[in-house]
Amino acid sequence: MKQLGLFFGILFFLFSCAPKNQEQKDEATLKQDAKMEWWRDARFGMFIHWGLYAVPAGEWNGKEIPGISEWIMARAEIPVKEYEKLAEQFNPVEYNAEEWVKLAKFAGMKYIVITSKHHDGFAMFHSKASKYNIVDATPFDRDPLKELADACEKHGMRLGFYYSQAQDWHEPGGTYHNIEQGVPHWDPELEREPLMNYINGKAVPQVKEILENYGGLDILWWDTPRGMTEEAATTLQAEADKYPDLITNNRLYRPWPGDFSTPEQHVPPTGLDYDWEVCMTMNTSWGYKRNDDNWKSSESLIRMLVDIASKGGNLLLNVGPTAEGLIPAPSVERLKEMGAWMQKNGESIYGTSASPFFKLPWGRCTTKKTSSGNILYLHVFNWPKDGVLRVPGLDARVKDVYLLTNPKQKFAYKFEDNDVLIHAPTVIFDPVNTVVVVKTGKKMEITSNMPSLKEGKILMPADFADIHNPGYGTHAVLSGSGTESLIQNWVDYRTRVEWMFHTSDAGTYRIEALVKSEQPGKLTVKLGDQNTETEIPSTDGNFEIISLGEIEISEPGNQIISLTPVRENWGSAELMYMELVKL
Repeated sequence: MKQLGLFFGILFFLFSCAPKNQEQKDEATLKQDAKMEWWRDARFGMFIHWGLYAVPAGEWNGKEIPGISEWIMARAEIPVKEYEKLAEQFNPVEYNAEEWVKLAKFAGMKYIVITSKHHDGFAMFHSKASKYNIVDATPFDRDPLKELADACEKHGMRLGFYYSQAQDWHEPGGTYHNIEQGVPHWDPELEREPLMNYINGKAVPQVKEILENYGGLDILWWDTPRGMTEEAATTLQAEADKYPDLITNNRLYRPWPGDFSTPEQHVPPTGLDYDWEVCMTMNTSWGYKRNDDNWKSSESLIRMLVDIASKGGNLLLNVGPTAEGLIPAPSVERLKEMGAWMQKNGESIYGTSASPFFKLPWGRCTTKKTSSGNILYLHVFNWPKDGVLRVPGLDARVKDVYLLTNPKQKFAYKFEDNDVLIHAPTVIFDPVNTVVVVKTGKKMEITSNMPSLKEGKILMPADFADIHNPGYGTHAVLSGSGTESLIQNWVDYRTRVEWMFHTSDAGTYRIEALVKSEQPGKLTVKLGDQNTETEIPSTDGNFEIISLGEIEISEPGNQIISLTPVRENWGSAELMYMELVKL
């Protein structure tokens, strides 16, 4: 009996402990979900890079300095004392916080993140921890971040501050680019001190100030962890931990994930398994750069926002105000055009979830669940020429199909070969992005349209590729759809193109691609552990079918195959499709 009692006691202990641990885990998840709810629903925010670097605006001593303008102190190797003199010229009398917030709100943005201190060490707020700030060191004598915080509160805009916690080129203990490689600071007069001197003397006090004095921040956006130590990060994190609802990113210390990740200057080709936010410029530079006219079009920015939302992410779109305190006219123009689209179509962005489809060659999809079923927002970038929109593999009871901007405009539809075919009436659609709403019942299943083996071949069109562009540099782009889709501007050797496909047969496959190349080059073909280097001949300006060799697939199932340029042997190429042929 004693043994039986002991057995039941142990059993009771195990059962009593297991649910408790599960409950604790669930509570933590629920708490995190509640914290992130507004941020996930928002989908769209404004990034503002503003500081002393707006004065030189990319030029120093009559010369244009390559790179992004907020890095001019480092790129031009300007001594600390000389750079400090910019503060005497910084007087942004045209600054109007309320106008900035109203512009962001009109554009459809739900939150703003602004630089409180960038790597140059200059604080854009009134700091008691350092006189090197906009109130004490400039003729302006106002706290623009306080004015912005008040305007955000007035207009219901969420607010975050960017803070460069490690890099501070102005301070003896701050880090700088190349410090991790042992390169000395460019200013020999700046005598070096331990990192913790700067962390305890300036960074922690300033973080306390921005968290305490501006009405309660929603986001603390760290940048960057160069030279950061766990001791320094732990010290700073302790301040953020005092605010349980504060959302922070992944840039405090490299091993730490934060609440969300921050892909910079590129959109991940697929969704990520955690919260993420793309930070993106409208031109090339973050801070104002006088001669940077490389502006993205409003069309590409609207489609970028949709692309990101369709993958479950947020877009933090940047503006770089001038030294006078004005947001440049090209930025204003694009934000107003995005706003005009968002005012009509914002329902298809806010509070949506990622697309359930593998690929949609004509555009993107965002979704919502309701008490009565599902809503699919079909974002049509390129309406098929035959006027028929094919929604692949949709198995559901379709209740309604209509134009989002005009619910009275209904669409005829039918089921065919496991797809839903939506027929467009002869009306003028939005040339940038037409949103078609499909409402279904609660039960909805999607059969993947991933490229697969058919009649001994696996066709992988350009519009089914994932293009992995680098954060900075020249980006390859996809144009067109279906048989007219094309990967263009593939000039950066760092850009990788890959496809996911399914095969039911193992064996040897011949790899072919329809390519146009002005000059010979080399590509590395990778599948699993196999890497094959192959040559791309010049095609004299024409598209030609090029053999990329053979590859062995050891077992059936989903596979990923990629093409990566060989650095020393790459010029440029355009690609329409790749095909695997079973031998």
